[in-house]
Amino acid sequence: MNEMIFKYIEKGISMKDDDFDGIYPEEVRPMAFTHFTPIEIAIRAAKFLVQKSGTKVLDIGSGAGKFCMIGSVCTNGHFTGVEQRDNLHLLAEQILKKYQLKNINFINSNINQIEFSNYEAFYFFNPFYENIIQFEKIDDAIDVKNDLYDEYSNYVKNQLDLMPLGTRLVTFFSAYDEVPISYQLISKDDRQKISMWEKKE
Repeated sequence: MNEMIFKYIEKGISMKDDDFDGIYPEEVRPMAFTHFTPIEIAIRAAKFLVQKSGTKVLDIGSGAGKFCMIGSVCTNGHFTGVEQRDNLHLLAEQILKKYQLKNINFINSNINQIEFSNYEAFYFFNPFYENIIQFEKIDDAIDVKNDLYDEYSNYVKNQLDLMPLGTRLVTFFSAYDEVPISYQLISKDDRQKISMWEKKE
């Protein structure tokens, strides 16, 4: 099954997230339900963000790379994931190599070291939330504290505000603290907690 997962997504064949998450080691799978983007959401988000061939999409807090991997096979965009946890970054790189996925790269860094002007569209699955709801944190590999939530959210907000008109953003399970007022809500699905935005002014 694992060998065909990305072929299925590419061909539009539906599958369960449990099947996809089988590509991860057993010790990583328990975090998937809370911290990894569901397949359906990833496909919807990627197709909204990629407006033309080669659109450069940044996944802010990419974890083990699930969104980028799905986006790369269901669209013709180029996906970059930034993740500060060394172990999740390394795992994403290993899976990328194993399945020979194209149009993806992963960066092991903090978001406040990333220049947004190198990208054209952005995906945000609230990676900063663990700083204020610490019982939901992934592990103890990084420091989590309330001040970091504001620091990171403000950095993302300021960077997004500098982007040109037409820039697209998708937020998933977000309080919108990182969304500038210059972005207009295009569509929203309260049931699935996904919102789609575009910079208008």
